[in-house]
Amino acid sequence: MQYRTLGRTGVQVSSLALGAMNFGTIGRTTQDEVTAIVDAAIESGVNTIDTADVYSGGESEEMVGKAIAGRRDDIVLATKASLPMGGERNHRGSSRRWLITELDSSLRRLGVDHVDLYQIHRWDPSTSDEETLSALTDLRSAGKIRYFGSSTFPAYRIVQAQSAAREHHLGRYVTEQPGYSILQRGAESHVLPVTEQYGLGVLVWSPLASGWLSGAIRAGRDVTTNRSTFMPQRFDTDIPSNQAKLDAVERLAKVADEAGLTLIQLALGFVTAHPAVTSALIGPRTLDHLHSQLAAADTVLSADVLDAIDAIVAPGTDLAAHEKSDTPPALLDPALRRR
Repeated sequence: MQYRTLGRTGVQVSSLALGAMNFGTIGRTTQDEVTAIVDAAIESGVNTIDTADVYSGGESEEMVGKAIAGRRDDIVLATKASLPMGGERNHRGSSRRWLITELDSSLRRLGVDHVDLYQIHRWDPSTSDEETLSALTDLRSAGKIRYFGSSTFPAYRIVQAQSAAREHHLGRYVTEQPGYSILQRGAESHVLPVTEQYGLGVLVWSPLASGWLSGAIRAGRDVTTNRSTFMPQRFDTDIPSNQAKLDAVERLAKVADEAGLTLIQLALGFVTAHPAVTSALIGPRTLDHLHSQLAAADTVLSADVLDAIDAIVAPGTDLAAHEKSDTPPALLDPALRRR
């Protein structure tokens, strides 16, 4: 396992971090299975675990808390808030009211007195940066969080938040968590250059592109992954963008074979090769998934292999741009771009 400094914090984190989205109802995993995954990950050198309040409605946090009991100080523990937690209109967003309330709920579910990294899961356009950063700064001063970061923020919002922190003399985001994979390379155009400029740590989510780069999705095979059962539109090859992904996967599989690598090793080695990336978040649902992903822990891709990847999916290109989660709201809601 490789270790890297998380931005400018001085904290050392593993280049592969354990993402907990599949823990609980979403991934149909039991506590025993989660504990086994966490045990194996830690034994292999993973020292960073990332979850969120919204994952399986808080169940993921509860399972992570039970799995790390007795070894909390050995783990860099991260969670997130801002996505809706139920139907109540104020149980979401990044207002001071909600963040303070929901962090206490997350700490209770995790069974800890603080988290190392607290992240705003998505930018909340209804809340000012000053409001959010002020609340996060106070939570840090109270000892409930050590650092705070953003997740899936558009590049211009990362810049604006850094500016607001300076202007109002508040703590700043020290990390960003963007979606990034061989098939979705748009982050290279704007987000990653900005994170490098501001010295942010970068924890990449979906480096296997929702399973497209796991080796389980190939031409001529039925798609039977867990993700495809509740997001079928992202795997229907009658949709042009999905067919483009499948074509790229077939070409990438050949590159991996010629390099003596699995497709997973190629995919994870690609994202961790970018100088802006600190860690890639792996989200195993089973022990077999975990071991196949941990096999990429020390993968270093040669320049020839990276050039071959560039020839298949050009730098800065998203093969499914409509699937991005950091699209400015005005591009999704016509009312926001009309007077």
